[in-house]
Amino acid sequence: MIRRILLSVFTVIVMGRGSAIQYTSDLCNWKGSGLTHEPHKKEVEQVYLRCAEGSVEWMYPTGALIVNLLPNTLSSSDHLTVCIKPFKDSKGSNIYLEKTGELKMLIQDGEHAPQKVYCFAQDQGVLFIEATPQLDISRKITAFQYELISRRTLSDLHAISDPCQPCSDTEVLLAVCISDFVVRGSITGVTNDPEQQESSIAISVNKLYRQKNKIFQKSKDQESWEGQIKTPLKCGVRAGQGDFLFTGRLHFGEPRLGCAPRYKDFQRIYLEAKDNGLNPCEIDTD
Repeated sequence: MIRRILLSVFTVIVMGRGSAIQYTSDLCNWKGSGLTHEPHKKEVEQVYLRCAEGSVEWMYPTGALIVNLLPNTLSSSDHLTVCIKPFKDSKGSNIYLEKTGELKMLIQDGEHAPQKVYCFAQDQGVLFIEATPQLDISRKITAFQYELISRRTLSDLHAISDPCQPCSDTEVLLAVCISDFVVRGSITGVTNDPEQQESSIAISVNKLYRQKNKIFQKSKDQESWEGQIKTPLKCGVRAGQGDFLFTGRLHFGEPRLGCAPRYKDFQRIYLEAKDNGLNPCEIDTD
């Protein structure tokens, strides 16, 4: 019964598309207001975004939005995963995946956990955002960040799909080539946040191979680098002795831990692959 009601609502909304279509001039981000709708009409706005990352903010939600993510920055042949991260106080709408008229619930209004990220394959459909009935819409804002990621990268780095699973030798070698950061260093401390279900890992870096967005900064004595990266609390990371090769990627602006073998293990993996001509890229192993 509920499914039939949702599909009926979707059909009515789609019929109103022509009078409600609006486009954003910002290709990465969209911000709009439901107050542009006439309250008695079931209207939908079509939103087209063409970046690999950005945000959507819908104030005073009424009617519905269809968000089309069509990035110019990624190859059309890429198999893409879409991830969305609701803002802390996001409310006022249900978010579905819509494909050929079928609606599948992704996030129910008011039920998302803090910092939770929702991911799905791009070919599963577009985002259909339907405002929920409200007596007072004045304080409601539906808002989230989005990212589009190559499924190959997502799988190889474990940053989202399986962050606590140890990497295979092949995954370690590939992570060195494609990660947003690659450093050799040690863990100096771990701060756990049970509410956010996150661990923040403090790292002292003695060799910086690559990084984006200045994740690691020079220490006060200027002799090393230091910074913090995050991983799920359930992974149980602890401070300890020894050097590791830390790899990972930026996810919603935060560095997330990918493969992190002990450095001596990485040296063995890399040198064996090099001897067999199987290393996908070159790196200095001292």
